[in-house]
Amino acid sequence: MYCLPWCVGVHAAMRNRGYIFQCLLICLTLTLLLQTRPVIADPTTDAFKNNITLFTRILDRLLDGYDNRLRPGLGDRITEVNTNVYVTSFGPVSDTDMEYTIDVFFRQSWKDERLKFDGPMNILRLNNLMASKIWTPDTFFHNGKKSVAHNMTMPNKLLRIQDDGTLLYTMRQIYRVTGLTVHAECPMHLEDFPMDFHSCPLKFGSCE
Repeated sequence: MYCLPWCVGVHAAMRNRGYIFQCLLICLTLTLLLQTRPVIADPTTDAFKNNITLFTRILDRLLDGYDNRLRPGLGDRITEVNTNVYVTSFGPVSDTDMEYTIDVFFRQSWKDERLKFDGPMNILRLNNLMASKIWTPDTFFHNGKKSVAHNMTMPNKLLRIQDDGTLLYTMRQIYRVTGLTVHAECPMHLEDFPMDFHSCPLKFGSCE
């Protein structure tokens, strides 16, 4: 407290107790003002925390009373599932076993009215943990002998939910590891070998 010696010196010179009291009070006030630093809130941090809280509330509300055993529109309409296959590699083809191997990204999209939500975001980007809690199509490959869904640190699955209840479910690629490998049948007619041509379809559908 730098002004304290000055106040004491004034007191010794003037012998005025009222004045020394006022001097010490001013000195204390100045010291408190100098030591007090305003706390400035970080708007970025606050916004981030608010988004997490809002995001959690939306997910909790979506799953409240949700039964993932029931498909969307059960008893009212069919559930239309749109599919998309992106081929990352094809082969080898075995004429001995009459089969081929294909690596793909397999995407499925459908609408679930139960998963509509209101919020500042239009799309919720989620991982495989959320995918296990909602209804997903039981799609399988009719002519598939074996299908392998690859994992690399985590299952290669991505789920996106739009605010109108439209979902995009993707078996994706992580660290250059293909999301899905399918070994499928390919009937071959080898009468004109080696000048023959073959068609190797990939058939998939649903049990429901």
